[in-house]
Amino acid sequence: MRPRELLQNQRQDASRNQGGSFFRDIIGELRRSTWPTREEATRLTIMVIIVGSIMGMFLWLVDSIFGLFVRVLVLGG
Repeated sequence: MRPRELLQNQRQDASRNQGGSFFRDIIGELRRSTWPTREEATRLTIMVIIVGSIMGMFLWLVDSIFGLFVRVLVLGG
């Protein structure tokens, strides 16, 4: 098949699939997905909260140290 014919066939297929099949495809993909169990979701949520809190405290500490350096070096105390 020549490239021009291939492109025309792709356009025809795309125009046929625009209606409700888009949403049917989405629902089909969601059904094929592997969803975590309730225990996995709970455990991963707790891990995200803990890691986020640790990173927040680390960034607060680094920001405080840089702020102190700026005050001491730039503003003279």
